[in-house]
Amino acid sequence: MTTTAPGAASGAAADVELAIGGMTCASCAARIEKKLNRMEGVEATVNYATEKAKVTFREDVSVADLIATVEATGYTAEEPAPVRTGAGAGAGADDGAGADDGGAGRAADELRPLRQRLLTAIALAVPVIAMSMVPALQFEYWQWLSLTLTAPVVTYAAWPFHRAAWTNARHGAATMDTLISVGTSAAFLWSVWALFFGTAGHPGMTHPFELTIGRSDGSGNIYLEAAAGVTAFILAGRYFEARSKRKAGAALRALLELGAKDVTVLDPDGSERTVPTSELAVGDRFLVRPGEKIATDGTVVEGSSAVDASMLTGESVPVEVAPGDAVTGATLNAGGRLVVEASRVGADTQLARMARLVEDAQNGKAAAQRLADRISAVFVPVVIGLALATLGVWLATGSGLTAAFTAAVAVLIIACPCALGLATPTALMVGTGRGAQLGILIKGPEVLETTRKVDTIVLDKTGTVTTGRMTLLAVHTADGVTRPQVLRLAGALEHSSEHPIARAVAEGATAEVGTLPAPEDFANLAGLGVQGVVEGHAVLVGREKLLAEWAMALTPALTKAKERAEAAGRTAIAVAWDGEARAVLEVADAVKETSAEAIERLRALGLTPILLTGDNRAVAEAVAAEVGIEKVYAEVMPQDKVDVVKSLQAEGRSVAMVGDGVNDAAALAQADLGLAMGTGTDAAIEAGDLTLVRGDLRAAADAIRLSRRTLGTIRSNLFWAFAYNVAALPLAAAGLLNPMIAGAAMAFSSVFVVGNSLRLRRFRPTEN
Repeated sequence: MTTTAPGAASGAAADVELAIGGMTCASCAARIEKKLNRMEGVEATVNYATEKAKVTFREDVSVADLIATVEATGYTAEEPAPVRTGAGAGAGADDGAGADDGGAGRAADELRPLRQRLLTAIALAVPVIAMSMVPALQFEYWQWLSLTLTAPVVTYAAWPFHRAAWTNARHGAATMDTLISVGTSAAFLWSVWALFFGTAGHPGMTHPFELTIGRSDGSGNIYLEAAAGVTAFILAGRYFEARSKRKAGAALRALLELGAKDVTVLDPDGSERTVPTSELAVGDRFLVRPGEKIATDGTVVEGSSAVDASMLTGESVPVEVAPGDAVTGATLNAGGRLVVEASRVGADTQLARMARLVEDAQNGKAAAQRLADRISAVFVPVVIGLALATLGVWLATGSGLTAAFTAAVAVLIIACPCALGLATPTALMVGTGRGAQLGILIKGPEVLETTRKVDTIVLDKTGTVTTGRMTLLAVHTADGVTRPQVLRLAGALEHSSEHPIARAVAEGATAEVGTLPAPEDFANLAGLGVQGVVEGHAVLVGREKLLAEWAMALTPALTKAKERAEAAGRTAIAVAWDGEARAVLEVADAVKETSAEAIERLRALGLTPILLTGDNRAVAEAVAAEVGIEKVYAEVMPQDKVDVVKSLQAEGRSVAMVGDGVNDAAALAQADLGLAMGTGTDAAIEAGDLTLVRGDLRAAADAIRLSRRTLGTIRSNLFWAFAYNVAALPLAAAGLLNPMIAGAAMAFSSVFVVGNSLRLRRFRPTEN
């Protein structure tokens, strides 16, 4: 799992990700992080929600040293098992491409004993609370039955709290478990003392809830219902928190499990053999039958089919592929038989890179979360001090031992740094996981803040607003000539040419009229077009100048069609046969069907769209008019795209940039927010802050909406966590909260934060 930076020399940095065990609250994570960062040459971030530490360390520090430091702090640490992501399970797959899939089993193992302790606590605490609260249930010596039922709750059920508190005490530290252990133990031991040495064991005593509120004489008070109830409530909170955290990471685990487990490899002699995907190498050819998953990224070399990529891109419409087309590992072959040549395996596949991006984002911390972490690091000692101060103040004012004890225990129990520690990571886990399901990859928490500020979005034209490939858009025919006739003859001739415009005509003709006849006497005339004989007709396809050389001219109607096409920035192609001009074809880089709708959605988010392209102004303005963009920068050289972004920023705009090419990478990096189309180049994806796996521009609007929604969730979580503690601690210190109610409120605070984050799982892209 350890990776050293490329070209690392002596003392160079390396990275490792450690799975941390034994953390029970945010203050635990803060302690581990502090200890690791005290090591010379080490920088660490510990995430309580993901239970992982991401550590950068010098060459003279070993992973064993890091693990020893964590263990010396009172916790466990280990390198996660190598990641398995289908073809990503091969060589190099263990370099951090995602969460170890053993984490799911480990979480399940931790939930089972927690559930057993919770059920025990509930079964025994309910009658104790009922007898304490309902006078009609208080038979003679009911207090002794309460003691009998409470003892297993505060020993067996609450054992994880006591064990963690003792472990931390041995290391000179205090955590949330310390507060719970001290609070429940104090309530239980006080009750035992009252039963054996006070008046609480006598049949005629008033029930403790009344005494807690009204009496200052501590001789007859027992707090068994508080000890049992607090333990049950906090165990319930821990259990539901653990389950919710598991749900929060479900999207990433599902992503890692998408890949195919086995693959049918084709040997050079034509024989087939089934091997694990981990044995695939670049250049291997493998067979994908209908209904099977494609094992790894590659290029189709034989066959044609429809590929369902919805599990990676969120796009429900299958994509048609044929020889020469690229396919992505983990997508589903929904049609015919394919032979694919592997181009990327292991950690280099798109699936592994997606998982790596998602987990890196989940391990990040927003600025507000760092503040919360600093507070969590000192939270428990401050609360213990506040509890002692509360006890002292109440005693000093002559309020009596009972009231003082009640208030001090409530302070210990109601304080909760866990909600602070969970506020950002759980929202990030759910938000980035949901994004991955929709084909949106968010690089980190800093990106979320930027999406709130952007007010201008610059769109590269080719491959972003348009398809990036030439397409046959229109056919204008002379009188007496049919469209199928033109496409059949022109398409047959262009099918023999490799020119991009010729391919556009041939593909359009094939799609509309089916199989094309083979031409005879084909000739490619450089700079002019092509000529040949098709089904007995002498056919010319190309520039108007080519027709002129054969003494042919366009009719007035065809001339007007040609002029209109060129005015719109399209390429006009003349078609003639048997000595007469018969048609004009319009070819251009077609606008994507969803681009106009995407522009509307971006405007609805408060963004001003701007088109940026190196194409001529006529083409650019035609595309802009078609999709509803008013401002256009045309004929911009690749190296000048950065200057356009800078000039917009100089005007005081916060700029987002969407692009997919190598020439967009610098502009993406310069922009305040870079959105890279995943259908583009690796350079563009690396430079972007958000990656859109599918080539649909509507995903840009969805990405910004999801990012803003995630940021809003983080803020509401942090507000609740801070507000809860700011409001609850004074109430507890003032004696206005029963310890049992305090325990319930504390447990609810963490569950609320995680539950609020889980609402992001319901995020839906705007209806298509």
